[in-house]
Amino acid sequence: MKKKLLSAVIAGFMAATPVMAELTFSALSYRTGAYGNNGIPFADGYLDYFTLLQERDGGIGGESIRVIECETAYNTEKGVECYEATKGEGVLSYSPLSTGITYQLIPKATADGIALHTMGYGRTSAKNGQIFRNVFNFPANYWDGASVGIKHLLDINNGDIKGKKVALVYHNSAYGKEPIRTLEELSKKHGYELMLLPVDHPGQEQKSQWLQIRREKPDYVLMWGWGVMNPVAIQEAVNIRYPMENFIGVWWSGSENDVLPAGDKATGYKALAFHAVNSDFPIFDDIKKYVVDTGKAAGAGDQVGTVLYNRGMYNAMLITEAARKAQEIAGKSNISQADMIKGFEALEMTDARMEELGLGGFGPSFSVSCENHGGDGMVAVAQWDAGAAKWSIVSDFQASDMSVIQPLIDEDSGAFAAENNLSPNCS
Repeated sequence: MKKKLLSAVIAGFMAATPVMAELTFSALSYRTGAYGNNGIPFADGYLDYFTLLQERDGGIGGESIRVIECETAYNTEKGVECYEATKGEGVLSYSPLSTGITYQLIPKATADGIALHTMGYGRTSAKNGQIFRNVFNFPANYWDGASVGIKHLLDINNGDIKGKKVALVYHNSAYGKEPIRTLEELSKKHGYELMLLPVDHPGQEQKSQWLQIRREKPDYVLMWGWGVMNPVAIQEAVNIRYPMENFIGVWWSGSENDVLPAGDKATGYKALAFHAVNSDFPIFDDIKKYVVDTGKAAGAGDQVGTVLYNRGMYNAMLITEAARKAQEIAGKSNISQADMIKGFEALEMTDARMEELGLGGFGPSFSVSCENHGGDGMVAVAQWDAGAAKWSIVSDFQASDMSVIQPLIDEDSGAFAAENNLSPNCS
């Protein structure tokens, strides 16, 4: 495995070549620590996509690509240090891959005029682009996930979960706490009882939580976990014979790493998803040809097509598509950080464009605007089949319940605006 810390250049860039413009991006990744097993495939997919564009296309819009990777170990302080150490390099956008780091970087990146793309994590109310002008969390956020998780329970209960008991097993951090308010509001609307079961970092000790689940017998368990917490929770569920089909993780609790340790008994476990969870897409042929087979892969090449590799690749694809849009708007290929923000805000991912990218059907179409930095919030449910050793999408992609979520977004973003003396602005 290739480790690249403060400076990893992904391009045909050589110091001796003539000076030319570059588009510089960041990779705040973690290949070490308690969350490294999940951080590695994501980082590999993210970096490999940039490499693909460089090797196959010569960059983006004629400009070479440079990616600076910095190891955070999923540590908020280290993540902020990485940002401070690299922001002077002209980085066009940051993807912290951590809700804790995101919360710390929002005021810093806002002051510096640099875009943050927090895909499927971070501060949910950043969906309100009138307040969070350079923070983007499309195509879905944690409150979308919580809502669609409950929608799935409604779907399999003929629209009625009144009196049901739903437990949330969550990482006891900013990340894990993010869906709680939404689930509380949804419980008022649908009449279910919500149990809250926090799990402290890193998540290896969960005996007491699962003993409580065995004792109180919730009808369903939702999980907001990450790293070692996920396979431990799934094994604990197996140990108490909790029905796997009633156990649903968020998208960060739905990778191969999470279910394989439990073997055949993990079959039936479900996880939310905002993109495809398989490798049946033409783009993977190009990644093999231009990246893996040429020895330019970020890792060993053995993660290609796995859930988290796919997510990292998707993250990089959305960022580079925003860069293309920025080039189009600016009328030049060598875009600035301010141009990049405009590109994010005008991004539109159509089915036709996904087909062109070799990713037809990989994820729902969506668009971004000043008012909406979060996209359309379309989420599906995936399920694990241990016999086939694969995840499959088992539901339609559906939108979250904005009648519940929008007031929460308005409240939280309004509080942030008041704290920071901001006024809604789309100019």
